[in-house]
Amino acid sequence: MQQNLKRFLIGAAIAALSIGSANAGELLVYSSTDADNLKYYMDEFQKDNPDIKVNVVRESTGTMAAKMMAEKDNPQADVLFEMAATVALNMEEAGMFHPYTPKGMDKIDQRYVDKEGTVNWVGNYGWAGCICWNTVEAEKLGLPKPTKWADLTNPVYKGHISMPNPNSSGTGFLDVSSWIQIMGEDAAWKYMDDLHKNIAVYTHSGSKPCKQAGAGEFPIGISWPGRAIKIIKAGAPMEMIIPEEGIGWEMQVVAIMKGTKNLEDSKRLIDWTLGRGMTLFGQRQSIIADTSKITPDPVLPDFFKEVNAKLIDNKFAWAAANKNRIVAEWKERYDGKTEPKK
Repeated sequence: MQQNLKRFLIGAAIAALSIGSANAGELLVYSSTDADNLKYYMDEFQKDNPDIKVNVVRESTGTMAAKMMAEKDNPQADVLFEMAATVALNMEEAGMFHPYTPKGMDKIDQRYVDKEGTVNWVGNYGWAGCICWNTVEAEKLGLPKPTKWADLTNPVYKGHISMPNPNSSGTGFLDVSSWIQIMGEDAAWKYMDDLHKNIAVYTHSGSKPCKQAGAGEFPIGISWPGRAIKIIKAGAPMEMIIPEEGIGWEMQVVAIMKGTKNLEDSKRLIDWTLGRGMTLFGQRQSIIADTSKITPDPVLPDFFKEVNAKLIDNKFAWAAANKNRIVAEWKERYDGKTEPKK
């Protein structure tokens, strides 16, 4: 599976760089969603639309955002497929999207709809924060089970926690911005100062801390529920903890890029995300724009309910407006424990 996934992403990126997106029936898609979901959704879209070839470039949220801003005056992609709303709002402000009202938009939760009058983007699913907890490793180390974010500052956890870097990971940023919204800014930075003492490493991927927890590399990983449930279902001795204070969440949005030469095919992809795509999202995601499409998980039947009950009232516009300031402050304080980029 992993080899096939690597071949898909490497091949797609090479094709995108060499072919570009000017050919009819061919789309260049940029994305920052996790790689296995991306491959699955693009494969399904191409099954439904065999006349459209999709070339994909995937990077983590921060890296993709930097790439797209650098290309702002000469955009390369046709479609942005799944990018954090707090990043997409800044791209919208920069005039990078082609307006389009997709089919099926009236059927989704209106929190997922662009509120600026002209529809430049639409959300389709989201993700949130959680704690991944390796029960076997925790027992070996005699660690108490945390139930709150505040518990993670207990010195007993020193060197046993990994977390995504908010400069490169959308999951990392939703955690940091949610702590500020829950606790207030001064208290949140004090919390992160104390948490930092216990952090073993900051990763560039939002999924990696949960993978590390599942593998027993660190007993605690700050990550996201979708990754946690996959690792639990694969048999890892792990639990997903939804902290009592509440969890931040982000929505993934899709948009057509301004200047695309393949507008009609781009519209078909956007329409698909709110049609059959939404049914597929409901089979793999815990938070989606049309909750009637959710498929309850037989292994963790209360998973959807538990996650959604703890979602904070996330201020997306505030998070977008303050993101650069927040991640710059975070980097100055804590970046020394970040893993090297590969």
